[in-house]
Amino acid sequence: MTRYLISFDDGAMDFPEEDLPAVAEAAHAVVREAQEAGVWVFGGGLHTQRASVVAPDGTVGEGPFPETKAVLGGFSVVDVPSREEALRWAARIAASCRCAQEVREIMDDPEI
Repeated sequence: MTRYLISFDDGAMDFPEEDLPAVAEAAHAVVREAQEAGVWVFGGGLHTQRASVVAPDGTVGEGPFPETKAVLGGFSVVDVPSREEALRWAARIAASCRCAQEVREIMDDPEI
């Protein structure tokens, strides 16, 4: 099995605020289905805020960096047998959240 990061940009969920309860229920339903299917690893939405950036020397600055055009708004990690399966889950998440999802394979670490 391979893990995939399914994510969306902050601000991508641009539906009317009164739709939030229905969107939240639809998204939670997909998560429950992924859990029942045994493919759900972890995920969640991120608060809209400036990120803190920790440099290699340990100093902390505010981020994201000015050249950043997109900021992560939320993510899901699934463990599935193929990219096609990850894309199917991403499509279900996209429909429930009413926004496009990016899908990226997470590299294996042989030491973990």
